Amino acid sequence: MKKRKRKSIYLLPNLLTSASLFCGFYSMVAAVDKKFVYAAIAIFVSAIFDALDGRVARMTGSTSRFGVEYDSLSDVIAFGVAPGLLVYMWALKSYGRFGWLAAFLFVACGALRLARFNIQVDTVQKNYFLGLPIPAAASCIAASVLFFAKLGYSAEVRQIAMPIMVYALAFLMVSDIRYFSLKDLTFLRTKPFKSSVAAVLLFVIVLIEPSITLFVVTVGYMVSGPIYRLIRGKKALQDEPHPKEGPVRQDGRL
Repeated sequence: MKKRKRKSIYLLPNLLTSASLFCGFYSMVAAVDKKFVYAAIAIFVSAIFDALDGRVARMTGSTSRFGVEYDSLSDVIAFGVAPGLLVYMWALKSYGRFGWLAAFLFVACGALRLARFNIQVDTVQKNYFLGLPIPAAASCIAASVLFFAKLGYSAEVRQIAMPIMVYALAFLMVSDIRYFSLKDLTFLRTKPFKSSVAAVLLFVIVLIEPSITLFVVTVGYMVSGPIYRLIRGKKALQDEPHPKEGPVRQDGRL
């Protein structure tokens, strides 16, 4: 009986990963059928399942090497191939070879980001990510689709804006720019009431204008890494001690 219960516990995280993979596959089907809003929503639902599978595995003590590998393969499809195909069909197809190469670059950099994460997971601090996480990059593309559909921008606007975003996302995923980890629940544990109020307010705001809110949140997280890098760099320069002036020779040289 205990053995069967243990197997069912290990099965639950893998079922959540399979649900995430299914949503990614459905997103590709919807993109091919030119149902771009449905494809974008499917990516967000996939991200929810992806966040749950690891959390459930840690809470139930059912983490395994198989689950880690299965999750990574699922992420390549759900957050690499699916948003790559979506952005190609939605905004890059008119560019021809340049368009599908840009989409492929996004997929390749996402796969490289996952591979680097897997080999550095035990050496990198848990409170930040090294490079933009691939679910966040995929969410930026999905949020852009919903945002443009909400405001009704013309095809010319997205054909100009999206190639820039795709190349920026690809670069940020393989960069060494640090991003704050949303897995750090220290604030939630130390201040449960304030965090609950903030969660309710965020939920209400998302329900009021989901397309605009998701776009602002995802793009805001995308640019938070470079902004923090710039602020951190300027602070380091300010804190660096200035060299003392030495004696000056008569010829003007030190």
